[in-house]
Amino acid sequence: MKTLVKGGRLVDPVAGIDANLDVLVENGFVGRIGEHIEPDGARVVDARGCIVAPGFIDMHVHLREPGQTHKETIATGTAAAVAGGFTAVACMPNTEPALDSAAIVSEVMRRADAAGLARVYPVGAITRGRAGTELAPYHLLAQAGCVAFSDDGSTPRDARVLRNAARYASDLGCAFISHCEDPDLKGDAVMNEGAASMRLGLAGSPGLAEDVVVARDLLIAADCEKVWHIAHVTTATSLDLIRWARTRGVRVSCEVTPHHLVFLDDRFDDYRAESKVNPPLRGAHDRDALRAAVLDGTVDALATDHAPHGLDEKAQLLSAAPVGFGGLEIAIGAYAFALPQLAPARFVELLSVNPARILGVPGGTLGVGSPGDVSVFADRPWTVDARLFHSKGKNTPFDGLTLPRRAVATVVDGAVVFEHGRVLPRQEAVA
Repeated sequence: MKTLVKGGRLVDPVAGIDANLDVLVENGFVGRIGEHIEPDGARVVDARGCIVAPGFIDMHVHLREPGQTHKETIATGTAAAVAGGFTAVACMPNTEPALDSAAIVSEVMRRADAAGLARVYPVGAITRGRAGTELAPYHLLAQAGCVAFSDDGSTPRDARVLRNAARYASDLGCAFISHCEDPDLKGDAVMNEGAASMRLGLAGSPGLAEDVVVARDLLIAADCEKVWHIAHVTTATSLDLIRWARTRGVRVSCEVTPHHLVFLDDRFDDYRAESKVNPPLRGAHDRDALRAAVLDGTVDALATDHAPHGLDEKAQLLSAAPVGFGGLEIAIGAYAFALPQLAPARFVELLSVNPARILGVPGGTLGVGSPGDVSVFADRPWTVDARLFHSKGKNTPFDGLTLPRRAVATVVDGAVVFEHGRVLPRQEAVA
C-alpha cells in the first residue's frame, strides 16, 4: 500500500524541514520525501495550499468505553479524532470500570484496532478504581499497553498514597499525569470563583484549588524523581509553579486546552451548562497567562480534554449537569483562533513532536522510516456546527463560532482515514 501526500508545505521541526515537499508512505512508513514525486500507483492526497505535518497526537481524550457508550465509543471517538486531524489519542482511565487492569486495557486496544481509525494509547489508573487508596499494578498495565498513569477526573487526596505510587513506579519511564483540583477547596462549585460567580450567585472554585495540588504534586515528583505531567493547566500561579519546579530539575511537562485558551468565566449568564468544565473557565488574567505561556515555551502540549456527553445530560440544571464537552473536531481551529501569531513549526511541536516525546510513543517526525501518520491542515475559515460532529457528544461552547483553520486529510499507518469531510476506516481504505 502506498500513499502520496503531494504538493503541500511540509513542516517537520525534528528534521528541520519547512519546504514544499511531497511525502510518500509505503507499507505504513515514510519511504521518501522530495520534490515532484510521481504517484506510481500510490493513493494521492492533494495537499496544495495546505501544511503537511507529522501526525497530531491528542494526549488527553475521554473515549468513555467501557461503560459509558451512550456518551461515546472508541469507534465514534476515534472517528472524531481523525476528522479533527489527529492520528492518535491517549484515552484517560475514568471509564466504568476504570482502566486499572491489564485485561481491560487489552480490550480497549482490541476495540481500537477493530475501529481502524486513530491509534489509541491507554492511560492507566494510578489507584484501583481511581478511588485514591490502593495502588494499581503499573508494570502489568504498562505491559498491556499503557503509556502513562493518571486518576484523571479526580486527584488522590492522600499525599502518602500518591508518593508511594510514584516510588513504586519509579523504574517505569511512563509519566504520571495530574488532574489538579483540591476537592475540599472546590466544593460544589459549577464555575470559577470571581466577579462573574459573585454577580450570578453561583458557587465558584478558586484558582487556589488547582494551585495547591500542582504544588503538592511537583514536590512529590521532585522527591521521587518521577517524570510528571500537569493536565489542563488554567492558572497563572500554576504556570509559575511549573517554571519554578523546572529550575529545580523536576522533569515536568504541561498542557492547555482550546477552551481555556479561548473562553472566559462570563459564559453562564443564561445558567446553561454548555461551558461547564473542570477545571473551570477562568478570568482574563489567567486566560492571557496561558496564551503567553504557549508562546514563551512554558506549555509543552495542546490537548483537548475531549469529554463528550449526551444532549439530555448537558440540558440539565447547571448544578446537576456533567462537566466537559467535545473538543477533537474543533481543536485545530480553536488553537489558531486563540493564537494566530503561533508559527507553524511551534504549532507542530505542540500537537505532534512534544506529545510523542512526553508519552514515549512513535511519531513526531516524518523522516524516512518514521510511522506513516500524517496530518494535513489549512487556513480555511469554517463555522462550527456541533450537529455534524462524528462524536456522539454534540455539545461545545464553540458551536456557531467561525474558526480560521481546519483539518483537510488524515493519514494513519499509511492509510487515508479522513479526506473531503469523510471518515474512512483503514480496513476500508485499503480494500
